[in-house]
Amino acid sequence: MPRASGTTGAPSDKPQRFRRGDRLKKRYEFRRAQLSGRRIHTPHFLIVVQPNALQNTRLGITVTKKVGTAVQRNRIKRVVREVFRRNRELFPASHDLVFIAKRGATEIDYSSLLNELERASRKLQMEVAR
Repeated sequence: MPRASGTTGAPSDKPQRFRRGDRLKKRYEFRRAQLSGRRIHTPHFLIVVQPNALQNTRLGITVTKKVGTAVQRNRIKRVVREVFRRNRELFPASHDLVFIAKRGATEIDYSSLLNELERASRKLQMEVAR
């Protein structure tokens, strides 16, 4: 039997899809977060956190040409989206998050990024409390 889109095979009561409403799409959304959001540094990313008026958390990813080739940049974005999609509890609710990749981000894989974000989640929660 084919698996439903967005599921991992394990029973889960929360959706794991990365929908259109879960992402930042417009330049002004990225700029607003980057200009007035709180910044959290991790070894491979700068994470900008900005409250929004919506019910969901939205993700934006910025990877410049300085980071690597197009293949490497696209891979970084896929890994970040996958970690976000599967581990929403690490991220504050009703916030916009912009991940800005640093130069060393080309070596990161799913488990490394997950560990990095688990360490940073305490900082994320403290920024939300402010």
